[in-house]
Amino acid sequence: MSGPLTGIRVIELAGIGPGPLAGQLLADLGADVISVDRKAETPNPVRPKDANRRGKRSIAVNLKAEGASGIILKLCETTDILIEGFRPGVAERLGLGPDAVHAINPGLVYGRLTGWGQAGPLADRAGHDINYISITGALAAIGEKDRPVPPLNLVGDYAGGSLMLVYGVMAALISARSTGKGQVVDAAMTDGSAAIMSLIHSLHASGIWQDRREANIIDGGTPFYRCYETADNGFMAVGAIEPQFFAELIRGLGLDESWCARQYDAAGWPDMQAEFERAFAGRTREEWTAIFEPTDACVSPVLDMSEAPSHPHNAARQTFVEIDGFAQPAPAPRFSGTAAGRPSSAFFQGEHTRAILTEAGYSEDEISTLISDGKVQAAQ
Repeated sequence: MSGPLTGIRVIELAGIGPGPLAGQLLADLGADVISVDRKAETPNPVRPKDANRRGKRSIAVNLKAEGASGIILKLCETTDILIEGFRPGVAERLGLGPDAVHAINPGLVYGRLTGWGQAGPLADRAGHDINYISITGALAAIGEKDRPVPPLNLVGDYAGGSLMLVYGVMAALISARSTGKGQVVDAAMTDGSAAIMSLIHSLHASGIWQDRREANIIDGGTPFYRCYETADNGFMAVGAIEPQFFAELIRGLGLDESWCARQYDAAGWPDMQAEFERAFAGRTREEWTAIFEPTDACVSPVLDMSEAPSHPHNAARQTFVEIDGFAQPAPAPRFSGTAAGRPSSAFFQGEHTRAILTEAGYSEDEISTLISDGKVQAAQ
């Protein structure tokens, strides 16, 4: 891979969820990401349809085997960043905690990604995205009037976790390059999901945001910021917040322009929503798209994942790329001088074990011994 992170080496102690995405994002931009996978009882010869495993290399290691941690520590000698997503204390028990790694490479950035963080009353408790965002105000703010709705795992795992981890380790790497000293980055999904709610907390403190769902300008509480069903059971997304865009919406729907003067009259919103529902139900999603696409009404079709890659805008920007037989998001963002290349296929477990060990200075005999001893596994 090419990209702005070419020359940066990352070790990802493989896990699930946000850790693999963080590694993928780094690999997408050119970093050499080595995924340390578990040694499987029976290696899977089928290349997985998993975008989070693209662009990386894999070494399969039995981290519980005596002396296996020494293999990873040797790799750390020439590594810039290590990321792990274990519960607090697990990496230390494996002999791969920050102290052990920094004794080998003081300049390495050690990224730790968890839900609750490395400290606090809940630090050693189990949880998932829905739990992490439930204590930061994020979950309570999303959904319908009668109940919160889990926003997939985008807010906690990925925005509050993966993206914050990548942001954190890159900031720490800049510091390490100038000081020669690495550090531990404690990326907690609770902290991250709270951080990205900064605007909403500010609006709430200012009295602008009500602590109720579907009662605010961008949570479905207004008729001009929500989705409407079309004649063919599709949906159109409406985000006409500003008056000039709202006027375009009214014209596109063919409604009386007197609505424009009443956009922010909350008492009339139930009637306005009923009018919008009736209007949108009169045409298909495709027909409404043709009407609104040339305008600034801030109205767009709601596409499912199978439709999204073929949308003309996505196609023109090559927002999706086909790898391993399915369309997946292309590397983002874009760079004018160090463009990211096309990601390689998702890896087999242990696909690059021999090559990685050879680069680390192991001889063929030593590699064969590690394999026969069951400390590592190499794909056939």
